[in-house]
Amino acid sequence: MSKEINNLILTNNLDAYILPKNDNYFTEYSKINYLKYFTNFSGSAGFAIFLRNKKYLFVDGRYVIQAKKESGDKFEICEIPYTWPKDILKKKIKIGFDPKLFTNETLHKYFRDEYNLVPLNIKLKTKNKSPRIYPFFSLNSNVVGKSLIQKVNQLKKIMEKKKIDYIYISAGENICWLLNIRGKDLPNSPVANCKIILTKQKKIYFFSNRNKVKYIKPSLKKLKTFFLDENNLLKCLVKLKKGNFCIDKKTCSFFEEGLLNYKFKIIKREDPIYSLKSLKNKKEIQNMVNAHIEDGVALTKFLFWIKNHKITDLTEIKIEKKLENLRKKSKNYLYPSFDTIAGSGPNGAIIHYRANKNTNRKLKIGDLLLVDSGGQYKWGTTDVTRTVCFSNVSKKTKDIFTRVLKGHISVALSNINKEKYGHNIDKIARKSLNSVGLDYRHGTGHGVGAFLNVHEGPQGISKNNHVKLREGMILSNEPGFYKENYFGIRIENLVYIKKVKSQLIFENLTMVPIDTDLINFKMLNRIEKKYLFKYHFDVYNNISPYLNNQEKNWLARLI
Repeated sequence: MSKEINNLILTNNLDAYILPKNDNYFTEYSKINYLKYFTNFSGSAGFAIFLRNKKYLFVDGRYVIQAKKESGDKFEICEIPYTWPKDILKKKIKIGFDPKLFTNETLHKYFRDEYNLVPLNIKLKTKNKSPRIYPFFSLNSNVVGKSLIQKVNQLKKIMEKKKIDYIYISAGENICWLLNIRGKDLPNSPVANCKIILTKQKKIYFFSNRNKVKYIKPSLKKLKTFFLDENNLLKCLVKLKKGNFCIDKKTCSFFEEGLLNYKFKIIKREDPIYSLKSLKNKKEIQNMVNAHIEDGVALTKFLFWIKNHKITDLTEIKIEKKLENLRKKSKNYLYPSFDTIAGSGPNGAIIHYRANKNTNRKLKIGDLLLVDSGGQYKWGTTDVTRTVCFSNVSKKTKDIFTRVLKGHISVALSNINKEKYGHNIDKIARKSLNSVGLDYRHGTGHGVGAFLNVHEGPQGISKNNHVKLREGMILSNEPGFYKENYFGIRIENLVYIKKVKSQLIFENLTMVPIDTDLINFKMLNRIEKKYLFKYHFDVYNNISPYLNNQEKNWLARLI
């Protein structure tokens, strides 16, 4: 499969070619995954560099083990941020790239100005079938808490303040939020693949597959909306009067930015919708609470089932199917919010593991099982991880699990008024593990959308996140530990930031019990024990009305 890229390099007299994972909408989980096709790597983030006689695959710490297993026989695996292209490539060499699949920001981050980057308008062929066309649909303002007119007016005020004439919104998730629409263009998110230009007069130029828009036209009549084919950006720009543009540096491609620069002045490169979208209103929070109760019922039934099942009859794929079937019992469940991770034993150490027919393990009594899963519900998004055991584990393993739990609890009880930013809370989460020389190679938490993407910025709990934490934000709380070839441990809840008097606190959304068989209670202090008791008490109060007597009794014993 690399032959096509090698021919491309030779034909265009290049030294190298860079290949991303994403398509031209820059989503995390696109239906076309170029890296999967050309490198066999199936993770959600990374890029490859093909030289004439050498191939490199760049991934972050979540995917190093997975990349080695899937692509390590043909690619040298490089871990970001410890190795960058500049650390490997000779300067000034000619590197080809598809200008519709990269942003200026990404190219600068990878290469600075030290290489001769050559844009090539050549579409690589994959064996992906043409995606099925799903129409977009509108959400009632009663569901999302704010009308599209209110949101557009909110954005218009920002445009006026910043002297912006036009804003090019190229992230589908942001358009979905702004216009109260959704779609099914991604495998696990209700995101509509589209792009728009909003003018200061509140006109909208809507770029998408025109077969998808028939159901949203009535709601968008409230604004003057022009529906255009997705490749008609240039035709539209020619007709617009000169003025100042705001773009989104994360999703406005090198190609699109070039078109805009020809006639207009780009004065801002940050889409303000990311920040607006991160602050959930009361209706969105209530929808998320409801979704997590339904999800908690499925997960609690699942945990009862697996803790009382003959383990040696199960495989990772059987476990995935069982959990999916339990979620489907809810009339409001739509589909997974990401591919379920069910990693037993050594597979649990692969942070974003996905079982397939080649890796599918039978469970063993001595295994730890890490299950990270989530659902898209009407009208909320869930993401939860639990690690469970099926026999008495060693004191060392219990101690590590308990340190992960201590980190999880320390995040849940954080003084947000004092810590203010995710990078400060990330340090607190790692403290117990770090005290004995242990750590994990991923952030402690990511932002989450309300019936949108399960991974959403700008908020997060990680070493480099400096976005101020504010009321209404939803994040994950998921410290972990991974011992390669042995096991993985992660405990993940979703939380939202709530204001109580003048104090900002994390309030749990996730209502799923934690496996107490893995806890060394001697390592927990009084505050941590009190937190765990209260958490399981809350889970029982919310979930028990939907359980049978056996399940209720089992859950009650955890309190």
